[in-house]
Amino acid sequence: MQTASTNICERLCNKSIHEISLLLNIPRFTVRGIITKWKQLGTTATQPRSGRPRIMTECG
Repeated sequence: MQTASTNICERLCNKSIHEISLLLNIPRFTVRGIITKWKQLGTTATQPRSGRPRIMTECG
């Protein structure tokens, strides 16, 4: 059984950044950033950042 991500990968695997951006209707810069992040980290999830966390209020 194929998953949705497998189908997307098969459709976009041999395409250029320009073709992918046209198919998904997103900027080329975004496509390039996602591909670079995947190659470097093996994931596209947001990574922890350095610095002090925001102060939580009672509402949040």
